[in-house]
Amino acid sequence: MILGIGTDMVEVLRIEKACESRRFLERIYTKAEQTICEEKSQRLAGNFAVKEAVVKVFGTGFRGIEPNEIEVLRDNRGKPYVILYGKAKEKQQELGITNLQVSITNTKEYAMAFVIGEGEEK
Repeated sequence: MILGIGTDMVEVLRIEKACESRRFLERIYTKAEQTICEEKSQRLAGNFAVKEAVVKVFGTGFRGIEPNEIEVLRDNRGKPYVILYGKAKEKQQELGITNLQVSITNTKEYAMAFVIGEGEEK
């Protein structure tokens, strides 16, 4: 059952400029994301959009959830997936969400993510 849907779109250049700050990178992205993204602006922007979309699935925004508690990685075929930590994981469990389906698309200027939260309603 679909319990929530979230989408977000960000400007790649905005994220690129923000990532010039090491503090921003560390506050928003996990170490694994920083390594995988290798400072590729489009991938960092896509991950940021996923984080925003996930908290929209939860219906909370980032109130009480830190962006780096939502980790966005890729499988060996490039399909994105999410690992949650801390308060984000707690919210997922509280809402009964057992799976997050993720899709990311981008152009040179924009990155967009779509996330569906699946599970059993509590």
